[in-house]
Amino acid sequence: MIRILAIGNSFSEDATYFLHDILSASGVENKVVNLYIGGCSLERHWQNIEADKRDYQYQLNGRKTDRYVSIDEVLKEEKFDVIITHQASHDSGWKCTYEPFLGLLLDHLAACSSAKIFLNETWAYETTSTHPNFMRYERDQEKMFAALKEAYEEAAARHGLPLIRCGEAVQRIRALPEFSSGTLRITRDGFHMHFLYGRYAIALMWAAAAADIDVKNCGFIPTAEFIPGLTPDTAILEKIREII
Repeated sequence: MIRILAIGNSFSEDATYFLHDILSASGVENKVVNLYIGGCSLERHWQNIEADKRDYQYQLNGRKTDRYVSIDEVLKEEKFDVIITHQASHDSGWKCTYEPFLGLLLDHLAACSSAKIFLNETWAYETTSTHPNFMRYERDQEKMFAALKEAYEEAAARHGLPLIRCGEAVQRIRALPEFSSGTLRITRDGFHMHFLYGRYAIALMWAAAAADIDVKNCGFIPTAEFIPGLTPDTAILEKIREII
């Protein structure tokens, strides 16, 4: 049994949507909890810990609940094996936004938990994204990706954290013909992952890192049961598994 806790925002919501199902299909008994606040930054996570704010929606195994909790409340009620966190996407390429908040958060988690902690590398926005903070990167996807990659690598090295390189995986997927031409994009709105392909890809990355499993032969295929109105192209899913 592996218990995974994400302290994040909508990007960890994307990552955890299929994570429980992928691990289960791989024979790994698991529980996945995502603490969700939209757009939440490392700074706000730390402020929430200091004030013990019960502002996080408790998401269980990829699904929303009506429960709202604080970080410490969840850490006290259950022992986790893995904790994953990241910077807010809009701040991801700005090194000055990481500290002291990441360090404070990590120190607090280490004092409260024996879990292995991972840093999740978020991804750059679509070239056509209308996200209001894309202007901080001159609305240039490559510039945003280069900045966030450098920032995450430095933060991971500074704290000795394993880095889940989701941002790099997204760039590789974007280079596939299915996503580089036509109307199909790996994001659904310019920055959040596509409900099917994007969420599947990021969940595979997290499953491989957190549970140390080979996901290239993952038996879980998202169906209309999971994403009403969307039918997966299994050939695209196979390509994603091969290049992540």
